Amino acid sequence: MTEAPTIAVENAAERSAPIGPGRLVLVVGPSGAGKDTLLGLAKAGCAEDGNVVFARRMITRESSASEDNEEVSAEAFRDALARGDYAMHWEAHGHCYALPRAIDDDLRAGRSVIANVSRTVISIARRAYANVVVVQITAPPNVLAERLAMRGRASDGRIEHRLSRTVDETTAAPDFTIVNVGAADYHARQLARIIMGSRWDE
Repeated sequence: MTEAPTIAVENAAERSAPIGPGRLVLVVGPSGAGKDTLLGLAKAGCAEDGNVVFARRMITRESSASEDNEEVSAEAFRDALARGDYAMHWEAHGHCYALPRAIDDDLRAGRSVIANVSRTVISIARRAYANVVVVQITAPPNVLAERLAMRGRASDGRIEHRLSRTVDETTAAPDFTIVNVGAADYHARQLARIIMGSRWDE
């Protein structure tokens, strides 16, 4: 199953120049890869750096303890979208997701912004922002299936459907790939090094 690119970056075509100079670090990967776990650990590791900002997503479903998201109703989401409050938004797994407009201000100020997004966002984000780094977090299919089964979040749909989603790799190719099958602390340090712009594979 191909994941439909139901995303938008607001007014991207109308911008005279891509937003920067800050780095927009997009963390992507299949369901069950462990993105939220590594992001949480990396955030703690970067806590003393005021120039690193972890964007908080808005989602039209109940949030969970492992995610740093803000739950909003479908109506509130539509209202915010109409006001232009979102820098980018997309749909996945039957839910609406968005990143706040405030990330644009952080990037203009030269900060690094880290965001967990859909892989379908990548191609448009690369055009809308001046300095985009894509980090793919993944794991073998059997590991993904086991993690999704343990999660037991019925609102996200059937596991086999989530595992079969694909995207056009010609437009969504990552700059870095972390195969998250080892210790979470180790892979989180890899992610933190990428965020800081240092060697990540040591």
